[in-house]
Amino acid sequence: MRTYYFDMKDGVPVRDKSGQEFVSDGAAIAHSKSLADKVRRKNPKGHPELRIVVLDESGREVHREQIYPKEA
Repeated sequence: MRTYYFDMKDGVPVRDKSGQEFVSDGAAIAHSKSLADKVRRKNPKGHPELRIVVLDESGREVHREQIYPKEA
């Protein structure tokens, strides 16, 4: 298992200091999608630049999950 960190980013990042263990990048990405869904349900009208950035234990960016769709 590897540790992944889920930073919230909207300009200045809010760092995830504890992280969570997952078996693969894919499992961590699926978790980021679940986190994004939870944020959308709690605050349906959030900032369009807010995203979750998934980092592995070496600090490599694995994925960026946009929380709110960009306005047209």
